[in-house]
Amino acid sequence: MPNRSKGSAILHGKCPRCRSGSMFVTSAYNLSGFQKMNKNCPSCGLRFEREPGFFFGAMYISYAFSVALFVAVGLGLSIVGDFPLYIYFISIVLAVIIFLPVSFRYSRILFLHLFGGIDFDPKNGN
Repeated sequence: MPNRSKGSAILHGKCPRCRSGSMFVTSAYNLSGFQKMNKNCPSCGLRFEREPGFFFGAMYISYAFSVALFVAVGLGLSIVGDFPLYIYFISIVLAVIIFLPVSFRYSRILFLHLFGGIDFDPKNGN
């Protein structure tokens, strides 16, 4: 789909340059391969890992997602009722495990789109 917006490209995990090629090989909930990224964009050939270790910076975004999830689950449980501490702990750990594939992917997608230094070029891709 040509001329996809930046927000739509981020939401669908598309290349920041052509906004049409997928960044990841499989679905987020394919547990055996949710972390597998394409080395290059299938549409325009852009190399996703800008330099060795580039995606280490995505850990900061993943950390922010985890903190937001901790707060949301903790506040949600405290609004619903008065639970013992172990219920909070179990609920937060389960929420983090369930959302791990999405958190992993979107931290990389956001990091590449925001800090990759790649401009949209509508001439690339399909």
